[in-house]
Amino acid sequence: MSAQYPEFQLRLPHGGPMARGRLLSEMGTNGSQKMMVLAGSPARPDVVPSFPLRMPSSHRFREQLIAEGAIQDTATWPGRFEVMRDIECNSPSAAGDIVCGRSTNGWLEWKTADGRPLADFLEHVWSGPSRAWLIRSSQVLGTDPFHRVWLPEGRVVLAAVRLRPDAVQGISKERLRGFVDEDYESTAVYSEKSQLVEDFHAFLSRMRPGDTVCALHEGRLYLGEITGSAERVDTEDGRATLRRPVEWGSQGYPYDELPEELQQLLSARHDVVDLTTVKALVDGLGVSDEELAEEAVDVGLEPGAEIPALTARRELELPEPTEELCRSLNLDRVEWLQEVRDLLDDERQLIFYGPPGTGKTFLAQELAKFFGGGRERVKLVQFHPSYAYEDFFEGFRPQEDPKTREVAFRLTAGPLREFAELARREGNRHIPHFLIIDEINRANLAKVFGELYFLLEYRRETVRLTYSGDDFALPRNLFIIGTMNTADRSIALVDAAMRRRFAFVELSPRLEPTSGLLRRWLRGEEKDPEPADLLDALNARIDDADFRIGPSYLMKPGVFRDGGLERTWRTKILPLLEEHHYGEGLDIEKRYGLAALRRSLAAGPVPEGTDNGTGPQ
Repeated sequence: MSAQYPEFQLRLPHGGPMARGRLLSEMGTNGSQKMMVLAGSPARPDVVPSFPLRMPSSHRFREQLIAEGAIQDTATWPGRFEVMRDIECNSPSAAGDIVCGRSTNGWLEWKTADGRPLADFLEHVWSGPSRAWLIRSSQVLGTDPFHRVWLPEGRVVLAAVRLRPDAVQGISKERLRGFVDEDYESTAVYSEKSQLVEDFHAFLSRMRPGDTVCALHEGRLYLGEITGSAERVDTEDGRATLRRPVEWGSQGYPYDELPEELQQLLSARHDVVDLTTVKALVDGLGVSDEELAEEAVDVGLEPGAEIPALTARRELELPEPTEELCRSLNLDRVEWLQEVRDLLDDERQLIFYGPPGTGKTFLAQELAKFFGGGRERVKLVQFHPSYAYEDFFEGFRPQEDPKTREVAFRLTAGPLREFAELARREGNRHIPHFLIIDEINRANLAKVFGELYFLLEYRRETVRLTYSGDDFALPRNLFIIGTMNTADRSIALVDAAMRRRFAFVELSPRLEPTSGLLRRWLRGEEKDPEPADLLDALNARIDDADFRIGPSYLMKPGVFRDGGLERTWRTKILPLLEEHHYGEGLDIEKRYGLAALRRSLAAGPVPEGTDNGTGPQ
C-alpha cells in the first residue's frame, strides 16, 4: 500500500544525518494518514524542553519506544540514537516528532531526495507556510464537547447541520455559497449565510495538515496540530458535523494572560477565525525565549536570523524623554514630558487642549516623531464640522475605473483604517505609530467614530464594521493624540464617553510648560525679551483663561522684521480679542493694544487695589 509514495527524508537538528520514512495509505486512530519511520534511521537522544507540553502524545510514544529498545543508543550514529525497527506512527508530524525530539510539521519537513515536501504528494494538501485557526466548541450541540469529544478523541468538529453531503474537502467558495443559499434558505439570514460560507470554506478547503488549531474552553486557550483531512459525519438523529483529526497539547493557557493582539482576534464571534496573522504569538505560548532560540537552531534557522515568535512577543516601548528633547521644545522640565509619555503608555490616547497659539499641534507632532522614531510613523488628520465616519474610517466613495473610465461607488479605506493596517504589518507591531487628530472637537465625534468608540476603551476587543462587515481591532501600537482649541467653547460639547477614553493635558499660558515658553525661546535665540513681557501683560488683562493668547504667535520669523511685532499684534492677536468681546462696546486697542501695554510696562508694577486704566471702558 505504501509503494505509491517515494521514500522521504528528514534532517535531524544541528545539521545532523537524515532520518528515513515512508507514507502509508492507512489512516491512524484519529483519521490522519500514517507514516512509518524506517529502521536504521538516526534519532535525537534528547528533546527540547517544550516538547512534552506541545506534543504530549508524541512524547509519550517516544518514551515508550526508548523503554522498549525500539530507539536506543548505538555505535552507528555516534552521539545519537538509532531506530532499531520500522515504527508506524499516526501521522507524518508524529513520525518527525519521535526522531527530532521536538514538534515538527511533518507535511513540510519530510522531503524527497530532490527536496519536494511530503505535502506535494497528498490530495488537497499544499506546501507553504502553515496557518493558525480558532474553532469554537460552543457551536457543536451537546455538553462540553471539548473535554468530552475533542480532547480524548483527538478531533476538532464544526457543526454543519443542514449542509448537503456534496460539500467535500477542496470545494470552491462559489460552489459552497450556492449550497448554503439553498440548504439554509429558511433558517439563516443573509449575514449568517455569508459567515457560514466563510467558516465551511476555511474548514474544508483552507485548513490543512500541519496547521495549528486553537480552542477556547472555560477561560483557557488550548493548542493542537491538524493531522489529517476533513470528513463529514452524520449522526443518528440526522445532524451533520465536519471533523478533522488533531493532536492536542496537554495544557491550556489562561485567556487573561494571552498577548493583547491574540485576545483581539479571539474576541471575534465566529465559529472559525483565522489566526495566521498572530501565529508567531501562538507558537510562542508557554515557551521561554531560550527554548524558542533552541528550537530555531533545531529547525536550521541561520545564526542571527530573526525568530518570528521572539519578534512577535517583543515589548512595545515608548522611549524615555531626554533633556535634549526638553531643550529642543523649550520646555521647562523633563518631568512634564515623562508624564505625557506615561499617560500615552497607560491610555494610548490623549488630548492637548488650551487656547489658540499654545503649540498643541506642534507639540503633538514633535512628540509623536520622537516616541515613534520618525516622521514616517506619524499621520495627521484634521477634523471639521462636515467630517464623517466615511471620511475617517471607511465608506463608499466615487472612483473612476482606470480602464473603462466609468465612475462607481467603491468601498474605500479612510486614514484611520489605512494607518491601522500599516501599524499592524509584520515587523511594525512593536514600533509605536501615532495618529494626530487636529481640532478633534470641531467634528461630531459620535458620528465620526461610530462603533470605533468602543475600541478606544476596549483595546483587546474586536468589532464588526458597518460597511465592510470585517472584524476590526485597533493595533496595540497605534497611539492617538488629539488637539482641542478651548476658545470656541466646543470643548464643552465633548461628551462623557469621549472624556473617559482620552487623557486630557492642558496647555495654557497661565501654566507651565507654556507660560514661560516664549521667554525661554527668546533667550535661546538671543532676542529681545520684550515680546514675552508684552504677552504676559496682555494675558494678565484677559479675564477668561480660555481666551488668553499662546506664545506661538510671537515665535515666527516675521515678528522680528521691521514693524513685524506691530503687524502681528494688529492682524493676529487683536482680531481674536475683538471676537471675544463682540457686542460689549469695549475699546480693544485701548485695553489690549501695544501702546497701552508698553505704557503699562514702563510704569512698572501697579499696587494692588489701584486702577491701571484698564477697567470698564
